Amino acid sequence: MNKISKVSDFKKLSAGDEVQFSGAIYTGRDQAHKKLVEILKAGKKMPLDLRGKIIYYCGPTATRPGHKIGSCGPTTSQRMDKLTEPLLKAGLSAMIGKGRRAKSVRLACKKYKSVYFLSPGGCGALLAERVTSKKIIAFSELGPEAIQKLEVKDFPLIVAIDTKGKSIYSDL
Repeated sequence: MNKISKVSDFKKLSAGDEVQFSGAIYTGRDQAHKKLVEILKAGKKMPLDLRGKIIYYCGPTATRPGHKIGSCGPTTSQRMDKLTEPLLKAGLSAMIGKGRRAKSVRLACKKYKSVYFLSPGGCGALLAERVTSKKIIAFSELGPEAIQKLEVKDFPLIVAIDTKGKSIYSDL
């Protein structure tokens, strides 16, 4: 298993590779994606620069006392498929979620040299142990769907679509 901490390392990865990522990831689900795409379309200032960033399709549960974050497992990625390309075009380097993606996402990953990672579903409590800090960055009014910056250590991921557009799913 490869340990990575730099976005520049993503180019070396191939579909099927297992990695442990350490660094910053940003949570974002349906509502946050819609807001980001609306801001891009309107030509307004983004609440965060997407270049070199990783979005984790996750809406963490409430944080219990003594913990850094609540359960933070991945959500189904397909819901973000129609909103993905504008964010990749704006510089997003990677996405983390669960499940297959549309062919258009695979082609966009190739075009923009981005990666789609799978995170183990059903392991939200275990994944929370890999989070060392969290901070709300944007859209606090969305509650658990707000964009939060998470610092993670050895966060387990599988490359589902690599920067060459290769996928672990044979039907894409």
